[in-house]
Amino acid sequence: MPQNLYNTPLIGRDDELSRLGGVLDRARVREARAVLIAGDAGVGKTRILAEAAGRASDRGMTVLTGHCVDLGDVGLPYLPFTEILGVLAADERFAAALAAHPVVGRLLGGGAEDGVQDAGGRLRLFEGMAGLLAAVTEVAPLLLVLEDLHWADQSSRDLLRFLLSRGVLQAPAGGVPGHRLAVFASYRADDLHRRHPLRPLLAELVRLPAVERLELRPMADAEVARLVRALGEGPLPDMTVRRIVERAEGNAFYAEELLAATDAESGGVPSGLADVLLIRFEQLSDTAQQVLRTAAVAGRRVEHELLSDAVRLPEDELESALREAVGRQVLVPGEGDTYSFRHALAREAVYADLLPGERSRLHGAFARLLAGRGRPAESAAERAHHYRESHDLAEALTASLEAADHAHRVGAPAEELRHLEAALDMWPAVEAGARPTGEGVDTVTLMLRASAAAAHAGDSHRAVSLTRAALAGVGQDTDTELAARVRYTLADNLMSIDHLAAAFAYSSEALALIPADPPSRTWVWAAATHVMAARQMGDNETALRVARQALTVAEELQALDAQADLMISVAGLEAGGRRTPEARERLREARELARRASCTPVEMRALFNLAIGSFESGLLEECLPWLSEGLDRARRAGLLSSPYPLEMRYLHSLVLYTLGRWDECVRAAAADTEVLPAAAGYVAGPSLYVALARGDLGAVDRARALLDGPFDWMATLVASVVLTDAAALAGDPEAAVERVHSTVKALTDDAGARPEVAVRLVALALAAVADTTGRLRRNGDEEGTARWTDTAAELLELARSRGSIGRDGSPQGPEGHAWLARAEAEWARATAGPETQAWERAVTAFDFGDVYEQARCRRRFAEALLADGHRAEAAAQARAARETALRLGAAPLLRDVDALIRRGRLTDPSPAEDAGAASSPTPLTAREQDVLRLLALGRSNRRIGEELFISGKTASVHVSNILAKLGAASRGEAVAVAYREGLIPPASTAATASTADPAPEPR
Repeated sequence: MPQNLYNTPLIGRDDELSRLGGVLDRARVREARAVLIAGDAGVGKTRILAEAAGRASDRGMTVLTGHCVDLGDVGLPYLPFTEILGVLAADERFAAALAAHPVVGRLLGGGAEDGVQDAGGRLRLFEGMAGLLAAVTEVAPLLLVLEDLHWADQSSRDLLRFLLSRGVLQAPAGGVPGHRLAVFASYRADDLHRRHPLRPLLAELVRLPAVERLELRPMADAEVARLVRALGEGPLPDMTVRRIVERAEGNAFYAEELLAATDAESGGVPSGLADVLLIRFEQLSDTAQQVLRTAAVAGRRVEHELLSDAVRLPEDELESALREAVGRQVLVPGEGDTYSFRHALAREAVYADLLPGERSRLHGAFARLLAGRGRPAESAAERAHHYRESHDLAEALTASLEAADHAHRVGAPAEELRHLEAALDMWPAVEAGARPTGEGVDTVTLMLRASAAAAHAGDSHRAVSLTRAALAGVGQDTDTELAARVRYTLADNLMSIDHLAAAFAYSSEALALIPADPPSRTWVWAAATHVMAARQMGDNETALRVARQALTVAEELQALDAQADLMISVAGLEAGGRRTPEARERLREARELARRASCTPVEMRALFNLAIGSFESGLLEECLPWLSEGLDRARRAGLLSSPYPLEMRYLHSLVLYTLGRWDECVRAAAADTEVLPAAAGYVAGPSLYVALARGDLGAVDRARALLDGPFDWMATLVASVVLTDAAALAGDPEAAVERVHSTVKALTDDAGARPEVAVRLVALALAAVADTTGRLRRNGDEEGTARWTDTAAELLELARSRGSIGRDGSPQGPEGHAWLARAEAEWARATAGPETQAWERAVTAFDFGDVYEQARCRRRFAEALLADGHRAEAAAQARAARETALRLGAAPLLRDVDALIRRGRLTDPSPAEDAGAASSPTPLTAREQDVLRLLALGRSNRRIGEELFISGKTASVHVSNILAKLGAASRGEAVAVAYREGLIPPASTAATASTADPAPEPR
């Protein structure tokens, strides 16, 4: 028999242990750190954590370990933290710390009245947990170990996010010393499929300064061989070692199991790990196998007493079987009289080998045993799991509802949703007499509860589906108030997915079902929802009238959450909207009311409106603090996927893009895309604008990918901006114009209001149209010029319709006016050529903070100034545009500006250029050389004049001078002489010639 793996020296992990040791040393001097330890199943995560924990204990640190457990598709909220709290509660050293933070007692079975009823209570729990851990570190340095995060419930993930991003890892303000804390958390990398819920959290955490990732890679063959020889009881044949090394593929657990199976009667080494595990399992006695089968049904870990009651063996036989299982390293004894499978794969293999009837019987036994024990609320999720697997659906239904209630109390909406959906699935299969009874225990109310949990968890489409199902269940005998709640909840959920007409219809029905007198919260919320729906449909008069009436009732009822929500609506509906100082003050008051009411979603709405109001006023820098606060609150409350935080993520990136903080924009988008891959339009949009502006044509493919799948409003907007601009840059006016029309049609809402982005799209498309008309006009194509001029007029009319009035009927802010100014300037360029005053207005309009678009307008302004003969002013605008393009890394704009500077000779020759000219044998002046290069491209005198910003007559004089100096009788002979004399470098000429007509003029 091989030795116990934990009794052998740790092999092949020196570098990893050194890193972990360094983190422990820094923690002891108050530099809190966290390490996320990744690795495939069996690679050695638990072993290295055990080694690190031992070293931490040797250095005087307290070690607390929490385990996550696989309960299938149900969750046990905060399980690893509950385990940690249990250990703390048993240690007298930490009694004072626990007493100072009573809010965490609810995870230890504290009074139900103290349960977390809402996001505010959830935040208090999180802050209490952070405070407790901070207090513990003042008693002794602390190592917190969390194992198997891939099985963590969402609430545990949210709490971990809070602790690492805003809790105990962050250094206190004001020079206060940090905490003596290290956090080591492990997870199976090979379990993290693309949609695994842990993936976005890991992507978010590893970007925190105090968090690092440690990947345990497969061991080298030499290290595996050392491990195998160390585990063996005696010398092993080289062939055996080599075979194990080959099959283990660097996985320590594979190696251990393969070695343990070498003495099997079959004599051969199985090819798959599952076979190895079962062969080893079958080497045990029948009694030990019976105990392990029972333990496998309980889960990865089981308490001795519970296992004893389930297996029903005499105590001495049970102890003998357990001793055998432990000796064979299938089970490992743990704290609190518990046993764990040596590895989750072992438990999975044993469980999968059970007969169906055997599995069902054992699940039923565990369910009944758990029901007979104390703390029924905490065990509800486990009981629901076991009852369902035992096919006792009546009991499973009851337990699922208890588990949903518990999840709601502790602020775990995702788990609450899963339990409620499980209950709804089982409801029809359970006889009416066996179903739970009581207030609110009916399918309509349960579906309404589930829709609320889905909305809170950020699954808007699921919330709509569940509310529609609730509405389908509403009958004539349904309570009127409940029927109204279903309708206004459905209306609210429909607005979150842009189904505005349907939302307005349902909110109208809800309001009609309930009288305003006597006052009631249901009527107030029905009215608040109707206000939102009416405003979305453009009926601002009705929205403002109902909002003011409902606000008075909310104040009378002291319904702070509804009062805050209505104040936000009124601020946006009154004259001037949310941009006025008065509206912003009202929004601040609403934010405070929402906080007092612990209503985080309404608080998010207030913060978003404060941010977007600043943006619409052109106060970009003032916008950022509101966005940071809003996203921080959303992160702490677990609401990152809900509608307002998503809008804030897009707005945050857009502000960074607009201000020219492009690298920050790209980093933010990359981080957000990992966290919320399903919301790519919201989180990645402005980074695509950056990529295109920097010449990354891959942005086009990424933009098109946003249009795959079901319609998404934001993804359509973002993709259309990128694709329209890309078509314009490529000189494809047909594609640009088609994109404008298709996008406006797709984004026009149910009320017929066109999107504000229309003016931006039109301005971008008009750039391509202007390039085309300029080229056609120079070539004498009057018919083509007229056709595109008509198109330009149609586009300008569309821009004017959206450039002054926003979607909700309020005046456009500085951004809308700036894009309209650019559209007007592009239209002028398309119809008559560069117009100085129009481009000056565009440059001034973008001065609100959009540095890139202002630089693009400066480039066109410089062209217009050159055409009018204002060289000094043109040079100043070109230099400013060039500086911006250089700072942003906007390579295409930089090339265009440099070409303009070169063609317009807007800079004085440098000393090097002067020296080169003096030493050059050419008889031509610098301007004549410019003309000669264009002669080589076949340009006419008029075209030469246009490109060099001189008159055609002046160009003709330069051509005559060139012919005389080169002794040529014709233009063609002059070019031939120039080639022969080396006055035109063939390579550069060929490169330049590739851009000749019929390609568009560079923008």
